[in-house]
Amino acid sequence: MATLLLALAVISTGLFAGYFLIFQTGIMPALGRLSDEQFVAAMRRVNEYVPRPVFLLTFLAVVAFPVAALAIPVDGRSDPQRWLLVAGLVCAVLNHLVTIGGNVPLNNALASATSSPDSVARAAFESRWNTLHLIRTLFSVAAFALVVGAALS
Repeated sequence: MATLLLALAVISTGLFAGYFLIFQTGIMPALGRLSDEQFVAAMRRVNEYVPRPVFLLTFLAVVAFPVAALAIPVDGRSDPQRWLLVAGLVCAVLNHLVTIGGNVPLNNALASATSSPDSVARAAFESRWNTLHLIRTLFSVAAFALVVGAALS
């Protein structure tokens, strides 16, 4: 059971990190080339479609599976393996805190900024959102690397 939970932790953190990395390296640079009107419309649509069951399941899994893997007592689990898993979990939680405390409020502000010009809405959103997304991407990639390290140790 512990091996299965650790494998699920690796898979979920890998999927999550990949999602954030693709958004960071491909989607946001492409959207950044759009006009203000196109950018605002596209980000509003993205923010409507992303928080759906598959994303939310993965969002929860990157915390739940490492916690479950840590909760199951395992004979022979080394201290380095335990600490790598804890560190990966901390990175996943920090990612979520950035998302909940930073990106989501910006998404909500963009959604409600219907009376301001798109150039104003974009200016208030894009740079801050991209900075926060970079931070959470780094946390998610670190979480994945640490959980993989735990699985390999």
